Amino acid sequence: MSSPGYSLRQLAYFVAVAEAGTLAGASATLHVSASALSLALDELERALDVQLTVRRRAHGIRLTPAGQDTLRRARRLLRDAGELADAAGGEAGDVAGTVRVGCYTTLAPGLLPATLGRFAVRHPRARVEFVEGPQDGLQRGLLEGELDVGVLYDHRLDPALELTGLSSNTPYLVLPGGHRLAHGAPVHLAELAEEPMVLLDLPPSSEHALGVCLAAGLSPRVRHRTANPDTARALVGAGLGFSVLAQPVPGTRTHAGDEVVAVPIADDPAPLPIVLAWSGQVAPTATARAFAAAAAGDDEGGRSHR
Repeated sequence: MSSPGYSLRQLAYFVAVAEAGTLAGASATLHVSASALSLALDELERALDVQLTVRRRAHGIRLTPAGQDTLRRARRLLRDAGELADAAGGEAGDVAGTVRVGCYTTLAPGLLPATLGRFAVRHPRARVEFVEGPQDGLQRGLLEGELDVGVLYDHRLDPALELTGLSSNTPYLVLPGGHRLAHGAPVHLAELAEEPMVLLDLPPSSEHALGVCLAAGLSPRVRHRTANPDTARALVGAGLGFSVLAQPVPGTRTHAGDEVVAVPIADDPAPLPIVLAWSGQVAPTATARAFAAAAAGDDEGGRSHR
């Protein structure tokens, strides 16, 4: 088998330039001269016999379609190389290396701590880097190779993602303490037709909550929108409307000290499935598979349902 005409260093320089968007930005990050980076890009393009970038002095670096595909592959190769180096220092079968995890913002507090704890106990030589964010950004990160695995709601996900089910959350109603319907019994959403709504404006939670309302015969009048579930609860506690959330939140007090009450919805709302997701175009690393098993609470991981 002949060796490739490019080096891991060239790939690393290419990834750094692509992520920075400019030679100067990558130069500052890597502490390598811009001329050395430019030369590495030229050599990589010659080795691959393809144009990867369009370099314009005043507008930075733009990837060609071939460059975008190469970026995804280069990230994977670099991670595999790093995992190989880490594993070489351990025992046979030992999981090492770094796994990059993306977690939907509202799911992170409830799911990440226990998963990270299990993973650390099982694989002390491995590392986890995680980011929290909205679902559309996390999907892009998975498909572009920036993330190895994501913890997401299974709601309008890209079909290019492979999924493994974890659990689900059932939407519930959030009312201020003392509200006429805050007595613990399930409530039909139509009973709130005359009251304003506080919407957690963080897709897919917002889309799902509005869909739950419409399915129950309620066309909500949204008074306030927020991307922060704590702020949504605080606005409800201040008497500014009701909200529909999916992620359970412990406690009955907001940051301001107001009382809020979680009430079941009597209209049998559809649950939101929680899944592990990764790009179907790239096989997950051993470290990513081990993280998936820890998230699923088992030793082998769940089965893909896509």
